[in-house]
Amino acid sequence: MPFARLASATTPTCHLGLGLAAVGRPGYINLGRDHDLGEDRSVGALRARTHELLDAAYAQGVRYFDAARSYGRSEEFLADWLKARPDVDDVVVGSKWGYTYTADWTTDADRHEVKDHGLATYERQRAETAELLGDRLDLYQIHSVTPDSPALTDKELHARLAEAAGQGLTVGFSTSGPAQAEAVRAALGVTVDGEPLFRTVQSTYNALETSAGPALAEAHDAGLTVIVKEGMANGRLAQPHAPDALKAVAAQTSLGCDAVALALILRQPWAGVVLSGAATATQLASNLHAAVVDLDDEQVDRLAGLAEEPRAYWERRGGLPWH
Repeated sequence: MPFARLASATTPTCHLGLGLAAVGRPGYINLGRDHDLGEDRSVGALRARTHELLDAAYAQGVRYFDAARSYGRSEEFLADWLKARPDVDDVVVGSKWGYTYTADWTTDADRHEVKDHGLATYERQRAETAELLGDRLDLYQIHSVTPDSPALTDKELHARLAEAAGQGLTVGFSTSGPAQAEAVRAALGVTVDGEPLFRTVQSTYNALETSAGPALAEAHDAGLTVIVKEGMANGRLAQPHAPDALKAVAAQTSLGCDAVALALILRQPWAGVVLSGAATATQLASNLHAAVVDLDDEQVDRLAGLAEEPRAYWERRGGLPWH
């Protein structure tokens, strides 16, 4: 398992990773994006921004980097960075298939990505990822599995994923939506020749959306590495949008709301890697302070009161504009 390399790391940020959703394409749903990226969102500008973030993350001990076929040119940017730094051989690289990027490098497309978990999409996107990342790819995940996803029942797809796993690639899945827990539990039951197919799960979990927690604990107990995404709730837990309770706890710690929000996730014993979705090096540095935040029981209880009903959370997320 590639994540054994992270488990043996000694840096304080070894359980924090960097996700490239916010910088691999010009449009995304994170709040504050206009301020973060400014007006120049050309390919060259975002390539430079991504490389700056990767350099900063690596220098500060981050060793997991997460991309996806639907994150615009994230795989390309990551591949370029890796090729320019052949001495960087201690990182874990993950990507995802199942969504196709369709915005053509614009911010006002009718649809920015199209979901398809069929075998043909896997075959096409696996080849595309391999052309860019080659043998640097450690983990390939099905993007945003839901309980009704055909990826959970397609035996031919399972066989092809098992074949890739037999060749050394770790196979995982991510989840989204109000039924994440149901999707995780369904995926835990997927086997090939009596052996579990998936070795990792990546799910949304944050102070506002905690419903997947028990299922993620079950996945951890079953031996899967749990990766947490959207720990900042697409910017809703960062200044200036953070709830008052989070701002109050952050003031007590003398650190940012973002660091406290991510620290709350790091407290979970099942959390293997917690992703930063930073769009700037300053945001990344602030996010990484999560590793040194020490929350007491009273603060944790206060933050627990922020959790929303899952459907309400996902409805609000679905209504965020693509900036």
